[in-house]
Amino acid sequence: MEFTEYTKFLIGLIAVVNPIGAIPIFLAMTAEMKPQERYKIAHITVISVAAILLISLLFGEAILNFFGISINSFRVGGGILILLMAISMMHAKGEKPTKTKDEEYDPEQNDSIAVVPLAMPLLAGPGAISAVIIEAHRHESAVHYGYLAVSILALAVIIWAILRLTPWISKHIDQLGINIITRIMGLLLAAIAIEFIANGLKGLFPSLA
Repeated sequence: MEFTEYTKFLIGLIAVVNPIGAIPIFLAMTAEMKPQERYKIAHITVISVAAILLISLLFGEAILNFFGISINSFRVGGGILILLMAISMMHAKGEKPTKTKDEEYDPEQNDSIAVVPLAMPLLAGPGAISAVIIEAHRHESAVHYGYLAVSILALAVIIWAILRLTPWISKHIDQLGINIITRIMGLLLAAIAIEFIANGLKGLFPSLA
């Protein structure tokens, strides 16, 4: 694979994860926290996302083999899932989760919200996991896996930067701006999903090639 293919994978993974779209939810869930607590949540979230995707990279195909699922079937299924996500992103209404006055902030739940729902399924959801497993199957060399791991770590750095800058971003990008970025990522994601589905169908039905 050429270097551009890994760049394409990273861009596609960013579109799947959509860290910009997670800003409103992150702000809503950390509204009652101090800056230090918010930064801690960001760190735990990033570590959790990287761990989930790296585990999917290393053991995802073995899990598929254990359940007797072919990679081509997974390509089609994952592509459909990503396509549904893309359609949802392109029709996003930008609704923010709200808290009622009766809901109390519980500092003991800080770490838990960083893993669920922020890391999974908000960021490292089924779409991202599917994309990683499908891309990992393209080659079996250690260099290929190394580049994919670097791409995942680069994604983690991007997510960390966005979450750390969330207060500043929220002041300069309103909900309309976030919706526009989400729709652009959704369009890019739809094209990637169609490619996944097409490659999967070619594998399942060689006559289509």
